[in-house]
Amino acid sequence: MFQRLYKKCLELAAHKSSNFYLGLVSFIESSFFPIPPDVMIIPMVIAKKRKFIKIFLIASMLSVLGGIFGYLIGYFFFDLAMYVIEFYGYQDKVENLKLSMSQGSGFLMWLSILFLAGFTPLPYKAFTISSGLIAFNLPIFIIVSLISRSLRFFIVAYLSYKFGELFSEFMEKHGSKWFTIIGIIVVIIFFIIYLIFKFNG
Repeated sequence: MFQRLYKKCLELAAHKSSNFYLGLVSFIESSFFPIPPDVMIIPMVIAKKRKFIKIFLIASMLSVLGGIFGYLIGYFFFDLAMYVIEFYGYQDKVENLKLSMSQGSGFLMWLSILFLAGFTPLPYKAFTISSGLIAFNLPIFIIVSLISRSLRFFIVAYLSYKFGELFSEFMEKHGSKWFTIIGIIVVIIFFIIYLIFKFNG
């Protein structure tokens, strides 16, 4: 099933209405769809290099809006939310998170996890829905989602613009690993800055 969906997304990237389909995939991927927008961004930018900024913006904005939709699913539709969470095998993590948040120790941890989910190959939709389930601060959720999704899709679009097929091959072989490494480094830097301000404040 996943392979068929992957191939379909590649076909849509070459469609005359590819911008619309990119927006659609970016939106639904943030709440339930398993194929990430990167699959469409890379061939679209290679084919239309001058429009890489527009492609990046479409993916980023619609992905964040889809994330808000996922949040609302978690907040208002518990049974549906848990079905998606269980599908991706994150039910135990959600329960642990609820416990941490109730004890006041989970806020910064969830910020970090949410950023990594938006930036790395982690299933972002599981975390948008989980944010709604635990009633995480919505404005902060939107800001973190906007930063993580925009950063990821800009990197993908820009490197596709600069290196074309070479970057496409690199993403197929090493993309998941390097986005995870970069995401972890960003989170570590954030915590170092936070600790510096905390102890100097």
